[in-house]
Amino acid sequence: MSFLDYLADPSTRAVLLQQTWEHVVLVLVPLAVALVVSLALGIAAHRVPRARQPILTVVSAFLTIPSLALFALFLPIMGIGDGAVLVALTLYALLPIVRNTVAGLGSVDPAIVEAAKGMGMGPTRRLLRIELPTAWPVILAGMRVATLMITGIAAIAAIVGGSGLGQEIYRGIRRIGSTGALESLLGGTLAIVLLALAFDLLYLGIGRLTIPRGLRD
Repeated sequence: MSFLDYLADPSTRAVLLQQTWEHVVLVLVPLAVALVVSLALGIAAHRVPRARQPILTVVSAFLTIPSLALFALFLPIMGIGDGAVLVALTLYALLPIVRNTVAGLGSVDPAIVEAAKGMGMGPTRRLLRIELPTAWPVILAGMRVATLMITGIAAIAAIVGGSGLGQEIYRGIRRIGSTGALESLLGGTLAIVLLALAFDLLYLGIGRLTIPRGLRD
């Protein structure tokens, strides 16, 4: 069976579409949670310089843990399936967003902040109306890196019973040496690459829609 025959099979396409949707969920749910947590941590690290290094050290430590080991750490608590995967992917997504939030807020011109103070803006209004919008391009870049990173890592989820395109890759690995094994490996891998490219294009579109031309340039 050739790879084109594999793709032409309606049942194969249905499986790949289902697994692609599951993979999207595996990426977007942790990303949404990580964004909320990362913004809070990044703002805290920016406002309290003494806390900056401990926060960055902790979120950096998660990336030093091999993905399979991190998934396995949560298995006794979350059980087999997507639960452990979602928690682990959330932890992996923290560093790029936290780091870029701190960098983005730190790049805001102090003169602008002082002018806002002079206009009577309190800390919350300054954050929401001046600092976060100005830092948004850098924060968005961190989200982009985190998304692409966990899109790839999520492929390992199948080993601990998770869903997504890793199932097709793992299916090919289990059948190595038999008919269709290579096609399954290539099909799952190619689908993940295409999904990552789709996410990348999505972020380019979000950037064009949400970042003023002056900040983009």
